Amino acid sequence: MAKLLAIYLLYILCLFSKAFAFYLPGLAPVNYCKNTDIVGTCKVAVKLYVNRLNTEKYVIPYEYKHFDFCTTVEDDSPVENLGQVVFGERIRPSPYKLEFMKNEKCKKLCSKTYTGGNKTSETRLQFLKQGIALNYQHHWIVDNMPVTWCYQLEDERQYCSTGFPMGCFSRDSRSQQDTCSLNSLSRHGSKAYYLFNHVNINITYHSGAGEEWGNGFKENGGRIISVKIVPQSIKHEGSHLDCERKDPMVLPNDDLGPKQNLEIIYTYSVTFVENNTIKWSSRWDYILESMPHTNIQWFSILNSLIIVLFLSGMVAMIMLRTLHKDIARYNQIESGEDAQEEFGWKLVHGDVFRPPRKGMLLSVFLGSGIQVFFMTLVTLAFACLGFLSPANRGALMTCAMVLYVCLGFAAGYVSARIYKSFGGEKWKSNVLLTSLLSPGIVFSLFFIMNLIFWANGSSAAVPFSTLVALLALWFGVSIPLTFIGAYFGFRKRPLEHPVRTNQIPRQIPERSFYTQPIPGVIMGGVLPFGCIFIQLFFILNSLWSSQVYYMFGFLLLVFLILVITCSETTILLCYFHLCAEDYHWWWRSFLTSGFTAFYLLIYCIHFFVTKLDIEGATSTFLYFGYTLIMVYLFFLLTGSIGFFACFWFVRKIYSVVKVD
Repeated sequence: MAKLLAIYLLYILCLFSKAFAFYLPGLAPVNYCKNTDIVGTCKVAVKLYVNRLNTEKYVIPYEYKHFDFCTTVEDDSPVENLGQVVFGERIRPSPYKLEFMKNEKCKKLCSKTYTGGNKTSETRLQFLKQGIALNYQHHWIVDNMPVTWCYQLEDERQYCSTGFPMGCFSRDSRSQQDTCSLNSLSRHGSKAYYLFNHVNINITYHSGAGEEWGNGFKENGGRIISVKIVPQSIKHEGSHLDCERKDPMVLPNDDLGPKQNLEIIYTYSVTFVENNTIKWSSRWDYILESMPHTNIQWFSILNSLIIVLFLSGMVAMIMLRTLHKDIARYNQIESGEDAQEEFGWKLVHGDVFRPPRKGMLLSVFLGSGIQVFFMTLVTLAFACLGFLSPANRGALMTCAMVLYVCLGFAAGYVSARIYKSFGGEKWKSNVLLTSLLSPGIVFSLFFIMNLIFWANGSSAAVPFSTLVALLALWFGVSIPLTFIGAYFGFRKRPLEHPVRTNQIPRQIPERSFYTQPIPGVIMGGVLPFGCIFIQLFFILNSLWSSQVYYMFGFLLLVFLILVITCSETTILLCYFHLCAEDYHWWWRSFLTSGFTAFYLLIYCIHFFVTKLDIEGATSTFLYFGYTLIMVYLFFLLTGSIGFFACFWFVRKIYSVVKVD
């Protein structure tokens, strides 16, 4: 069996070796030069790739070609990893021809003509206006770096966005100058659609990168450190292109008349600027530093962590001192009559390890929770080491999915061990539920939302081949690993508890309000949620507002604090319940810390109402669909943390007291 397991694991590693690779930022620079005669290892052409277009108003993104922009042959499309495909990124080559250190001025890209009376033409024009009205954003990539659009905020800070709008929609002529102030647009009635059909591409490069190659490269080559863009709306007329014109490209509000033509000419200009003060390894700094709400939150995060650590220390101190006195008092009792006069957690020693109801479901949840726990921990560790930086698109999602699949072994092993300790005998049902229940819930929600994306023609729709690949990973890798883990788990002897269980259950006395199940569970999730809600703001912003998340060091620290807080809060409440002679702690320990997921759901609803501008029933359904997946996985994670902390605590205290 051991040889078979080793061969199977080797097969899995070989399977993922081609599909998943790490990228260390700073170790793979690309050298560009003016011509290849200088040195053969540099590139002359600067390739510009286009990604999907999205908006904060709608959750549904679209591919670049969906809006009838200028396109080219897609034979040179880069290979997308699993995480990019699942997240809906569609990177395609663009028709923009850029050569290193070659400036261009008002160069024509292509022209599009729309004819009135032609249904296809009118549909394409209407979709273009709809995209402008919903503020869909371009996302371009040059040298594995996002093309940014930088502008001044109200507090005179510069903000660099990783996307720029495809146009500007003015609902009211009075607010038009504020809404469409990029090009000093003139007034065109009460409602107008301005299309940004011209872009000024400013490429900054560092020429000191190749000093070891001699002065020839230093004068005619370098490495790109930033690409910034300025979109403009210009109405070109005739064959003579003038990119200095002030007349904007305005799309008609109404449909075109019969045989009426509308021609849109797309142009671009390119300017290369040398800057040797910024190093190539620091080229992401200006994007990350300009992100809003990142520089004012450090004190709040640190303050929250200090409070949580202080409360955790207080809980630990109270528990240690109180338990130490309890154990010393119980161990000094000599006669059984004195023991009967005592009240507290020792009196339920004969029932505390009585198997819970629905033990099968609890063991399945615990196995899946351990799977999510180690997936999160290892992914954050890799991210902190720089393997999963923003430069490596899709790597974070790919890493998480690969780890989740491979950790099916841990899920099967833990579920089998816990279920066997409950005295369960239906091992086949346990293994099948562990391998199918939680992944099935996540995949079902994902598949339903994918059908909606398919129906809307969105780029976020995962191709059928990728769905088949995901199912192959599930049924071909995760489920067999779960069976192997369960095999080793059931082969182990059952966990030996420190005290014997009585045949007749003890009657639980009347409990006070705060020791009842529901109030205890509701209170248990407050403190763990308090240590993560600030980071939740950044995470949700990165998911729904297209902002770059990069504070993985803080996120790992918050995750560790979450583990400590869930553990100590659950232990504290479990101790109160045992002192009240309530020995039903199995499910309660899981639900106490798992209730943090309910507060997460409430916060996501609050974020949706106050921070987002999502419109439409479809987008709302998609938002809450993804939210339910996140909340369910978080429920498994926190619930398992609380259970195993409480399990260790109960075994520890009952193993150090003298029980006849």
